[in-house]
Order: sequence, then C-alpha cells, then structure tokens
Amino acid sequence: MGYQIITKNINSIFSKLSNEYLIYAPKVFKGDGCFSDTDTVRYGEISTIEEIVFDKKSDYSFKEILLPITQTLFYFTEDEVKLADAPKKGAIVFLRSCDLHALKRMDQIYLNNGPEDFYYKRLRENTKFILMGCSGTFDNCFCVDMKTNITDDYDAYIKVDEDFTSIDCRWDKLEEIIKEEKFKEEKVAPSFITENKVHVKIPDNLSTKIVESKIWDEYTTRCIGCGRCNFVCPTCTCFTMQDIFYKDNGKVGERRRMWASCQIDGYTDMAGGITFRKPQGQRMRFKVMHKVYDYKKRFGYNMCVGCGRCDDVCPEYISFSNCINKLENAAKEVE
Repeated sequence: MGYQIITKNINSIFSKLSNEYLIYAPKVFKGDGCFSDTDTVRYGEISTIEEIVFDKKSDYSFKEILLPITQTLFYFTEDEVKLADAPKKGAIVFLRSCDLHALKRMDQIYLNNGPEDFYYKRLRENTKFILMGCSGTFDNCFCVDMKTNITDDYDAYIKVDEDFTSIDCRWDKLEEIIKEEKFKEEKVAPSFITENKVHVKIPDNLSTKIVESKIWDEYTTRCIGCGRCNFVCPTCTCFTMQDIFYKDNGKVGERRRMWASCQIDGYTDMAGGITFRKPQGQRMRFKVMHKVYDYKKRFGYNMCVGCGRCDDVCPEYISFSNCINKLENAAKEVE
C-alpha cells in the first residue's frame, strides 16, 4: 500500500517506532573524516528524517549493524559460560538497492552456508529494511552492470520531497502507525537508476587459470595492505576470534569476534610460521576472484554488488572495477 505523508509528520512516526526499534541510516559525522576538518557519512542511530543523508553515498556500509566491528559472543569463568545478551530492541535500517543485494550475500554466508550463525540470526530476525532510492549514480558505482541497481525485497520504500514523503509499505506495524497520522493513499513505486558512469565486464571464460596471470604483480607494488577496501565493503564477512582475560581475575573473561581482512598481514598465518598469500598481489587476486568467480560458481550470482566503496576509500587509488576489466586480457594471456 502506498501513502503520501507530510514530511514533518515523519518524525512522529519515528518516535513511535523507537519504542521497539533503533533506527539506523546514513548520517553525517562531523569532523570524523580521514583528513583534518572533513566529515564522513556512515550509518548511525537517528531520530529525525532531517538527519538522513539521501543525496550522498555512505562512506561505510550498513553491515556493522548486523555484524558489529567487535562483538562479544559469551562470557566465561572457570565453571560456566554465559551467552552475551541480545539487543533489547530491534533495528530499522535505511539502505539502497545495492546494499539490499549485499544483505542477500550476508544471509547466504551466515544463514545458508552450513549451520546458521546464532548471533547474526538473532539480529537479522528483528531487523526491518527501508529502501532509499538513488536520484542519480554516484562516483565509482557500477551496480547496473552487476545487476544490483533494482530490488523488490524490502519492508518499505521511502522517497522524501521537501514537503511530502511517499512510502510504499509492506510492513504491518509501520502501516498501523502511518494510519494514525494524516495521510493520503497513492500508488508509490521505487525509482531506480539505470545507468552508471563506470562499467565493468566480467569475462565469460573466467577460470582458475587466471591465477597465473602477470596482472597481479602490479598490486604487489601498489597495495599497502591496509584493508580499508574490506572494511567498507558490504559483502566482506570475514572475522577472527579473540579471548579477553580480565586483569582482576585471569581465569575470567569473554570471547569476542571482530572483523578481519584478507588484505592485511596475519590473516593467513598458521602454526609453524606458515603464511599463505604473502605478496599483496596474491591477496588482491584472492579477493577479486572470490568476488566475481568463486562465490558465483558456488551460489549462482556474484558476490560484488558494485557499490564502488572500495574504489572510493583506497589510499593508493586502486580501482576494483578497473581490475575486473583487466580480467579479459588476463584470461587471454594464460590461455
């Protein structure tokens, strides 16, 4: 059902939803940018419609809501283990089409790739997703070629004009609250972009032979292994574990999991001092092939959603989309 609501009344709806849900959306964090006196746009808790950034791509993805950067799994003593409590409220997340497709990738890894991840599932089950349309393409986006620019899998869609907000509602609770406000029924359909400035072409004949290509050598000299591309990516889901022992009692503590990155030192370290993929070029090869080959071979669709955040954030100006476009010649080289 579609509704038109006076924009200033949306905050009343947010207020009612906040009794049961924390609301997250892209917002400006003043002075939190990488350089002096710069801002950043990332996901944070909001309470008003005015806080949401609709006209810029968020520098970081939504994934830290469902997969916190650092997450306590359980507490332990000598005698017992206690699971960490679940959040007392659910979550509402505003995101774009590419990120909704990224959510499908996260679900595939954490819910449909063997035993379900208990901690991810309990957050996921109590989270609602509201689609934000894109008024135009952003720098470095290539979602159209990755076929993630359009989605029909959302709990609500919202489009905000100056005076009025249009909502396509598929969530019963939200619909009940909307009907408590002044509204007008209307047909609402999401608007999606159909053209990007950046284009990619994944070769049809891509195979594991490409690991022998010389193209990866370039990234050995360029990549500095900072892992920023992984941390902003909405489909990178790797983590590591850490046990924390309390100072006042060394036999009591907690187990945490935290984000890990295939691009940084230590990710492939094993007992005996063995390290796989030590050159940065081999790490780049692993990431690229996982995003556009390995994952698709297993699940039937590419892992990368074309959001372009990795290109936005790389301090060495390494372009993931350019790397994809080099694969065709690389495939010919190894053949």
